[in-house]
Amino acid sequence: MRDDSSVIALVARAAGDDQQAWDELIERYAPLVWAICTRYRLSSHDIEDVGQSVWLLLVEQLGKLREPAALPGWLATTTKRECIRVVTATRKSQQLGSTVDDALVADKRAIDEEILVAERNAALRTAFAELPPHGPHLLAMLFRDPPYSYSEISATLGIPIGSVGPERGRCLERLRQSSALTAFGESEFSISSPGGGHGAC
Repeated sequence: MRDDSSVIALVARAAGDDQQAWDELIERYAPLVWAICTRYRLSSHDIEDVGQSVWLLLVEQLGKLREPAALPGWLATTTKRECIRVVTATRKSQQLGSTVDDALVADKRAIDEEILVAERNAALRTAFAELPPHGPHLLAMLFRDPPYSYSEISATLGIPIGSVGPERGRCLERLRQSSALTAFGESEFSISSPGGGHGAC
């Protein structure tokens, strides 16, 4: 389940010419647009053209969306149409006919998954932004493969080595309780404890 309220608020802010909201929309959904384009095996030049077309169409249509919460679906559908337009035009120019092979048509389930991934990533970014100052860096060091040792983390972040474990636990607990993540339901996210067992909360 997506957090429709955050999408609605973001759309309202962007429709009101809030540049930060536009930047957030693009950061959140550009990977979705790119992923759909790659399913159509477009060249990097064509992907760039499709992306520009999609964002220009969004500028024109954002204030007219009947259901702002449906923005991810609108972006997916618009990207598919733009991809088909490009593939069809390319085939016509190569005199190969205008029919797009079924193999090139993005599967609806795959697109739904891409939308969910975009929403999950946005929720994770929001949740990480809510962490205390050292939190995101600490977890990034622990999630590395191989993870940094506690002594390396202590030296890098300038915190006592004995504080690393409890700090890790507090950060993970804060992520578990983040409203940005709980909007997806417990089954959508499984936050495990990197670098050892569950830390102190």
